[in-house]
Amino acid sequence: MAETRTSPARVLVTKIGLDGHDRGSRIVAAYLRDAGMDVIYTPPWQTIDAVVAQALQEDVDVVGLSSLATDHLIVPDLIAALRKAGLEHVGVVVGGIVPEDEHGMLTGAGVAGIFGPGARRNDIIDAVAALAAKARTARLETLGI
Repeated sequence: MAETRTSPARVLVTKIGLDGHDRGSRIVAAYLRDAGMDVIYTPPWQTIDAVVAQALQEDVDVVGLSSLATDHLIVPDLIAALRKAGLEHVGVVVGGIVPEDEHGMLTGAGVAGIFGPGARRNDIIDAVAALAAKARTARLETLGI
């Protein structure tokens, strides 16, 4: 895919682990799609390896994960796998139920944003768009463009 500054942000919206509650992720995927982003949506129960493979294949700028049943605890493993695959420029955000005392663990691992219940549509869209722009700039810099 040829990189251009005008192409829409590409976002992978997914769920890892055993949590099958996907209503929130479907709503957020619709928000992002309605905002003009290219959204790749997966069904629940993805493995880390599957998410990394899809991020590579789909050339995404951002991975958005939904967690309602402690699946956010394996997000640091996903971030490590993305980095190992050469996708350190890809931003990661988490939405859903994440206890306050676990936010530091996630941000320390590289999560760029955490959106809990009641997060506003425009806040999510603006944060993902900014993160996608940052990811594209970082990727172009690593390519020397």
